[in-house]
Amino acid sequence: MTKILVETPHGPARAELHCAHEPRAALLLGHGAGGGIEAPDLVAACHAANAVGVHVALVEQPYRVAGRRAPAPAKQLDAAWLAVVDDLGERWFDGLPLVFGGRSSGARVACRTASEGQAVAVLCLAFPVHPPGKPEKSRMPELDEVEVATLVVQGETDPFGRPEPAHHREIVLLEGDHSLKKSVGDVGRAVGEWLDRVLRPLD
Repeated sequence: MTKILVETPHGPARAELHCAHEPRAALLLGHGAGGGIEAPDLVAACHAANAVGVHVALVEQPYRVAGRRAPAPAKQLDAAWLAVVDDLGERWFDGLPLVFGGRSSGARVACRTASEGQAVAVLCLAFPVHPPGKPEKSRMPELDEVEVATLVVQGETDPFGRPEPAHHREIVLLEGDHSLKKSVGDVGRAVGEWLDRVLRPLD
């Protein structure tokens, strides 16, 4: 495991790199709004990806690196994320297909930047479809705009809602809430199986 700082337009971000043997792709994972990269579902996804030959970068946004709890605005999150993508793509993942992903807020960033960052697939852990109790404030357009293979792993009792499957979007429902802590093993299995399958045509 290697930790590196990456300069972005909004201060330094930090990436924790977990490398696979004979890599076939790289997965960049972002954290939730109030949490860090040590979230159990992110750790499970990281191990699962490494097991199927995928490098992983767990990306900490600049506001977290600076010690702030309140998340930055969406445009700043996206700009910082794309700066990390560019840097890692050049320095560490040159020539590898990139998969974007994250949990909650990090999943939203991955969706919004997938096209510009040329991601080959998107992994969403606990995508927050709407704020709890406010279904009218839907974030589904962010998910619907993704044009590449997408996996959403969602807790059955997530108060942030539940997305529907689409022609390139798979939904895996697991026991538990927004944290996905009840089903960490199942998160890993779902992520590993999906990554292996969507990357096979690119091998």
